[in-house]
Amino acid sequence: MRMLAATNNKHKLEEISAILKELDIEIISLQQAGIDIEVEETGETFTENALIKAREIAKLTDMAVISDDSGLEVFALKGDPGVKSARYSGAEGDLKDKKNNEKLLKNLEHIPFEERGARFCSVIAAVLTNGKNITAEGYVYGKIGYEEKGSHGFGYDPLFIVEGYDITMAELSPEEKNKISHRANALQNFVQQLKTVIG
Repeated sequence: MRMLAATNNKHKLEEISAILKELDIEIISLQQAGIDIEVEETGETFTENALIKAREIAKLTDMAVISDDSGLEVFALKGDPGVKSARYSGAEGDLKDKKNNEKLLKNLEHIPFEERGARFCSVIAAVLTNGKNITAEGYVYGKIGYEEKGSHGFGYDPLFIVEGYDITMAELSPEEKNKISHRANALQNFVQQLKTVIG
């Protein structure tokens, strides 16, 4: 089965492809499909944003489309940065991750470690060729550290200390991350639903 991934984020593409490859689902990128579009995320939840992206791209192709919206929710910050995770600092380009992490650390400056609980959330949405929609959620819990550690991953991974591991998401190997990440959990839930829908 082939699915078009509604993202231009190469890290997300790699993760989704690696996890779904085992299930004989081939992921095609927007670039491979010749689609050059950036869908605006106007939803107030991860689910809304994931569906918005999948539906918009589905209008341009006859393939099944899979989309992901994900982010970090910090409990002491009332769920921020949440759906604004990618644009938390307002920075763009190569400096975006660094600036987002700097802002997060600044906003948690006076919060003790035991109160720095957080979770990564991922929602996978798909629009199938028969018109049916699927959405699936996945989470991974942990705490926000005081400094960036690790060279793997992206975004907030270097600050996110994974529950039960005592190291950051960025210190896990890609293979380890793909087993326990929020996106991995969402994709596993997604696959179970997909199997039901397509028989």
